[in-house]
Amino acid sequence: MASGTNILCNDIIIKRIRSLMCGIAGIINFTNEPVEINLLQGMMNKIVHRGPDDEGIYIDKNFGLGHVRLSIQDLSKAGHQPMFSNCKRYCIIFNGEIYNFLELKKELEGKYRFKTRTDTEVILAAYQEWGESCLNRFNGDWAFVIYDNETNEFFCARDRFGIKPFYYYKNDNQLVFASEIKAIVPLLKEVAPNNSVIYEYLVYNRTDQTDKTFFKNIYKLKHGHYLKINNNHVYIREWYSLQDKLHPIKFSIEQYREELRNAIRLRLRSDVPVGVSLSGGLDSSAIASIVFNDLNQKDISTFSAVYGKNEWADESNFIDEYRDQLSNMHFTSPSGSTFFKDFEHFIYAQCEPVASVGPYAQYKVMELAKGKVVVTLDGQGADEQLAGYHYFFGGYFKELIRKFKFTRLTIEMWHYILKHQSMYAFKYLAFYFLPLHFKNKIGNNIFGNINPDFENMWKKESTIGNNLYDPLTLNESLLQHFEYKLEHLLKWDDLNAMNFSIESRVPFLDHHLVEKTLSLSPEFVIHKGFTKYILRESVKDIIPNKIYNRLDKKGFSTPSAKWFRSKYFKEFIFDMLASRKFCDRGYVNPELCKEKYLKHLDGKIDITRDIWKWINIDLWHREFLD
Repeated sequence: MASGTNILCNDIIIKRIRSLMCGIAGIINFTNEPVEINLLQGMMNKIVHRGPDDEGIYIDKNFGLGHVRLSIQDLSKAGHQPMFSNCKRYCIIFNGEIYNFLELKKELEGKYRFKTRTDTEVILAAYQEWGESCLNRFNGDWAFVIYDNETNEFFCARDRFGIKPFYYYKNDNQLVFASEIKAIVPLLKEVAPNNSVIYEYLVYNRTDQTDKTFFKNIYKLKHGHYLKINNNHVYIREWYSLQDKLHPIKFSIEQYREELRNAIRLRLRSDVPVGVSLSGGLDSSAIASIVFNDLNQKDISTFSAVYGKNEWADESNFIDEYRDQLSNMHFTSPSGSTFFKDFEHFIYAQCEPVASVGPYAQYKVMELAKGKVVVTLDGQGADEQLAGYHYFFGGYFKELIRKFKFTRLTIEMWHYILKHQSMYAFKYLAFYFLPLHFKNKIGNNIFGNINPDFENMWKKESTIGNNLYDPLTLNESLLQHFEYKLEHLLKWDDLNAMNFSIESRVPFLDHHLVEKTLSLSPEFVIHKGFTKYILRESVKDIIPNKIYNRLDKKGFSTPSAKWFRSKYFKEFIFDMLASRKFCDRGYVNPELCKEKYLKHLDGKIDITRDIWKWINIDLWHREFLD
């Protein structure tokens, strides 16, 4: 990193360095001790990939704030952070985008003299004008910290759905925060695993459903919450409740299309090139088609992962439907050899274990997009609003039974069998009617290699059964996914994109669209064997028929079962299972793992997810804890 210039004035240090992306970091000492600049600089160095365009540090009294910038709006030096209000009372560091900043700026112009074209300055002005309630006016994704120089108060806020990250560590002497956990870990005297989180990861395949992380004593600020620090007192409040925003509405197919179009239009605001992550599924195809047809952006670039026509995860047959429309289509082909080369850095980039190899496909898509665009549009969030996973059918059938809607139930079951030729939904229907005790027991048995001692020690702490296994209605199930399941997808999305200095934007998570969609009656979501009914119908005229009629779901998946049978991984996995450190961790039974892996190699079973967890947990320990 190039050396910078330090300016010392009235015990305030402002450091400006032209370096390699957007991330925030900070140290707040509850004592009167000043913050050491090298500690804050070290945190920023860990997340410099998030902000290659500018860097700044502000140290005063007992705190330090750091920012690395990926320039999206106003590429000039005027967008430098930390940024101060005109009156110098407020200082902000900000990661994210406020998409309606131009409208807010117009509203505030008579009360605040703007010096930049950034959304950052609009946040400052909005906070001065409306205080904490400014959050309700923002349409966007954010994690920011505002310091009040008069009251010595810190106001830290996170967006409604957790699109942008905010992690923190607190003890009696200080609070440390950052956009990524890897920036916090080096400041901890003791780094330890959070075994309750590891248990839920191994047994239920779930992460990020609470404020806990895989690291003991490192937490995330929950989505829709803010954190305040005043007189060394830290308190956290919820500022946004999705459930409170849901009310029965009439929302036509045409109105849905218009709302989605507006969400996409806002997220195309940028002073840098924007592209679309195109998987071949309905969600990303809807975005690409609206950008191309409704918004007339004929030169839009798309980025896709393909594996070859005969591979299970390949979706090139669907992506190819756009070849006559789009001229800037780009493709990457992840393979067993590329994954073997990348997986250690992929694990490091994610900071915490991930539930499957699937996010690696997006990792490669973002690598492909680097240097071609700075912003991508992604389809995350549509599945959670519109029942994109097939187990939602089982939940819907349960609701129809409970409400004695047997005519509708018969129609939906018939169309499900006819279209899908599967019993999958009926298995989930039976599961949903089980007592919670048996649901938890089944969940515990999904991962068959877990060490019984480890399971017995941690299973009583799990709350997943209550939060995800017991919805009474389809809408309640969708809401539970927003509260407890969506965020791990958004975390992977952010880390994959920012690792390559790209900002990923998610139009389906425009809060106006979400609040309306989750207020719809179920027949607009699941209809005659189709999920995402209102979305599907709203873009019927502009998406290819082959995609409109799709019944399966793959997204950015990978043929990882095959990869783990390759020569690249075979020797590595056997060595890992035999290693002393792996055995001593005590999470799984190594001998049973070997037996199952041999069967996987022979093609008798597919335990891809289990194999990945062995690898991910082991390398995560080596990277961050050992």
